[in-house]
Amino acid sequence: MDNNKKQNQNMNSNWQTIAMLVVAALLTIMIVSWMNSAVESRQRKELSYNEFVQMVEDGKVESIRVKDAVIEVMPKAEATEYSQQMKYYVVRIEGDYQFLNRVLENNVITNRENGSTNALLIALLNYAVPFLILLFLMNFTMKRMGGGGIMGVGKSNAKMYVQKETGITFKDVAGEDEAKESLTEIVDFLHNPGKYTKIGAKLPKGALLVGPPGTGKTLLAKAVAGEAHVPFYSLSGSDFVEMFVGVGASRVRDLFKNATENAPCIIFIDEIDAIGRSRDSRMGGNDEREQTLNQLLSEMDGFDSTKGLLVLGATNRPEILDPALLRPGRFDRRVVVDKPDLNGRINILKVHSKEVLLDETVDFKEIALATSGAVGADLANMMNEAAINAVKNGRSAVSQKDLFEAVEVVLVGKEKKDRIMSKEERRIVSYHEVGHALVSALQKHSEPVQKITIVPRTMGALGYVMNVPEEEKFLNTKKELEARLVELMGGRAAEEIVFETVTTGASNDIQQATNLARAMVTQYGMSEKFGLMALESQENQYLTGRAILNCGDATAAEIDKEVMKVLKDAYEAAKSLLNENRDAMDQIADFLIEKETITGKEFMKIFRKVKGIPEPEETPEEENGLPDTEHLKAEDDAAGAVRESEPEARPEHSSESEAMDVTEPAEEKQAEDTPSQE
Repeated sequence: MDNNKKQNQNMNSNWQTIAMLVVAALLTIMIVSWMNSAVESRQRKELSYNEFVQMVEDGKVESIRVKDAVIEVMPKAEATEYSQQMKYYVVRIEGDYQFLNRVLENNVITNRENGSTNALLIALLNYAVPFLILLFLMNFTMKRMGGGGIMGVGKSNAKMYVQKETGITFKDVAGEDEAKESLTEIVDFLHNPGKYTKIGAKLPKGALLVGPPGTGKTLLAKAVAGEAHVPFYSLSGSDFVEMFVGVGASRVRDLFKNATENAPCIIFIDEIDAIGRSRDSRMGGNDEREQTLNQLLSEMDGFDSTKGLLVLGATNRPEILDPALLRPGRFDRRVVVDKPDLNGRINILKVHSKEVLLDETVDFKEIALATSGAVGADLANMMNEAAINAVKNGRSAVSQKDLFEAVEVVLVGKEKKDRIMSKEERRIVSYHEVGHALVSALQKHSEPVQKITIVPRTMGALGYVMNVPEEEKFLNTKKELEARLVELMGGRAAEEIVFETVTTGASNDIQQATNLARAMVTQYGMSEKFGLMALESQENQYLTGRAILNCGDATAAEIDKEVMKVLKDAYEAAKSLLNENRDAMDQIADFLIEKETITGKEFMKIFRKVKGIPEPEETPEEENGLPDTEHLKAEDDAAGAVRESEPEARPEHSSESEAMDVTEPAEEKQAEDTPSQE
């Protein structure tokens, strides 16, 4: 069966090549014929036989060439009425018995062609040369398209690396310890297959790397090849797909053939969802992609795992892959390459800082706390931006200030120092941001304020408040999420209290608050009305995370009412807190208008002064520049704990409708507060 299958595949490939050659030949004949007819119609002129006889008798003919029944006439140079650039011809009349005597008497040179050897050679040249040129152009075009040329349209165009060329090992990958552990076993199997086969274990045929973009899936695959010291075939899923049906399947066959010959080796298919999409006729089929997928499934079933051939795939859309591709025996392992945790981010920063000069002020833990939710690509970009900032500021080494500035540049863009807001707009933006910060400080379950600014940024924010967690968390309590909703409503509440009107600056806050409130109702089971009922599910977990309702229209309408109630309660709570602390809000806003940017310590100092709260004694940690996480309580019992912290953090709130939504509040890892102190 396998031999018959291979013979049929070879026959199909041969027929494709023959079809290409036939098409090239037909195109050549058509082009040459059209060009000849076009040239002849412009440069040839037919003479009447009487006119030809008169030319001969007048001595105006230099020579003639007799070709079958056609006579080609070459006029003399002195015969000015006839152009030397034009070819003249006349049809020979067989009844003219004086033709030969007439041309001899007038010394006309006569050449005769019988249309055999010379004519055949000329015809061959006329058609063969254009055919070869056309074949070359088609072959060149196919190569540029990635098809390997006409004779190699089904050849695989995978790039093969060896360990010394990649130069990447597991030491170059940080923050993905669990993923590295899973792949280390595979590398050990490639190095020492005997100790596994002795007990009856087999090398997994494939491992699928899944996770969000930028987490290092491709880097991990190259590190596996670098550690194993084996050839590494790397290509993208889209490399298999061409406009010719059957080309992708042919390339899969050629890829596995080459890999088998060079085993042990690793095949890495990046963005495998391009060819591995589920075969669903309801959504419309694609013959080329499905044939390619079928061939890939067949090849992964057919090769012998004892030869040391491993297939690695990478995707951020595992939910759309065909189930046949994910079953054991094909991709035996699913390796999740998720966003790094706190220690992972610290290690990633260390890896990307190997070639960067750092001064003694750099503290990677503070940067890692400030970049919760960032992936490896983000952190690498931040480190590079920090180095650029150091050079721009004339420093020979990167400082902590450069790193924090790089975090802000990556998340919210550069400062727009040339944007001049009116005096009234500056007051509105200032009160808006102070409203966020003050509500955050007055609640027990909120993250401490680090920085407040009204300097516009290039990504649309006219101002923002930065918060930092005391420690990284993986769970959020209901009280923490409710406090987060109140924080988000603080900016709009401050505008209404002070200016008795509202602006468009809270649009981003409202969007974040709506998403969080809906998630609490439909996904987290934190609604008294609906209880522990999952009303939404997430789609594209590693990309958009878009939610899909799993209920009827009537229930959806009730969900909207419940979300509106949750948001209204949060807004009323924010207004209540700000009204009770209006004096502090006014003084902090005035100070912010004057300074444009204030730190968390300056913010807390003004608040304590207004409320008559004594300043806390400095701890040894504060003297060393470490965060102060002490909780303070405002005058009334309704106010929660107030905290301040040193390290910079992600922007939590912005006062511009087009501001960047840096993080999803419902998914952000928030800090857990310690008990408040009097």
